[in-house]
Amino acid sequence: MNLSLAGVYPPMLTPFREDGKLDIDSHLYNMSRWNEAPLNGYLVLGSNSETAYLTENEKLLLIEKSAEMVPSDRLLIAGTGMESTQETISLTQKAAERGAKAALILTPFYYLGNMTDAALTQHFLKIADAVDIPVLIYNVPKFAHINVSNGLLAALMDHPNIIGMKDSSGNIGQIIQYQSVIRNHFQLLAGTAAVWYPALTLGINGGIMALANIFPSECTHIQSMVKNGFWQDAELLYRKLYPVNHAITATYGVAGLKYAADLLGFKGGYVRSPLMQLNDLQKQSIKEIINLTNLV
Repeated sequence: MNLSLAGVYPPMLTPFREDGKLDIDSHLYNMSRWNEAPLNGYLVLGSNSETAYLTENEKLLLIEKSAEMVPSDRLLIAGTGMESTQETISLTQKAAERGAKAALILTPFYYLGNMTDAALTQHFLKIADAVDIPVLIYNVPKFAHINVSNGLLAALMDHPNIIGMKDSSGNIGQIIQYQSVIRNHFQLLAGTAAVWYPALTLGINGGIMALANIFPSECTHIQSMVKNGFWQDAELLYRKLYPVNHAITATYGVAGLKYAADLLGFKGGYVRSPLMQLNDLQKQSIKEIINLTNLV
């Protein structure tokens, strides 16, 4: 299926109330704010959405409510990867019925030693054959402890319903290796703002990254400056934002992202247990890192 994934997509955080319940009103408020930025779409149910802690009913509600907020010229992608092939197909179909236009499929990992290229190829091909919306592979070694190989990519990239991959490895060398394998119809997306500027200079034209939750316009501005040849300005902005991205991904994770969102006028809300809220020292660190950008 011919669907462009160019541009910037936030993997939308999921606000929870203090009692741990889903806060849909805050989610919709965030979407109204993101709609003001020149984003190309949204990912609902990504890693930064605390998807592993959501029930299926909560997932479907988030997809449905998100779809109602997405402008007609933007794309809604849903993270629908489950451990079994059949459950992934089922959730993907339900996501499509509720308005998702593409599905991001995490590599299954529980039986790690058995997740060979052959097993993963079978998994993704069965899903792509069975579902009604295009599929993206989700490569996130940090969480899944699987790193998509060139061989697996080569085995999957020509399926007409597998349109791309979100690579969250943060490895520029690996992006170059992937580019040596894929063809133009297969879209490789940067999965972290840590590599956003260098990835753009290498010809990557789409990114799904946590930083876009809190600096959506700035992430898109880096891309537009690269596109228009303002390389040094793009690099300068990227360097300003890099410490923030490192804080909300590598250092403090989802709790850090949510606190940064609160500081910047979004509604981050609480994390869901067993994740823990930041302590005062950690909060002060994030405040200082954001202030150093001179962007707020």
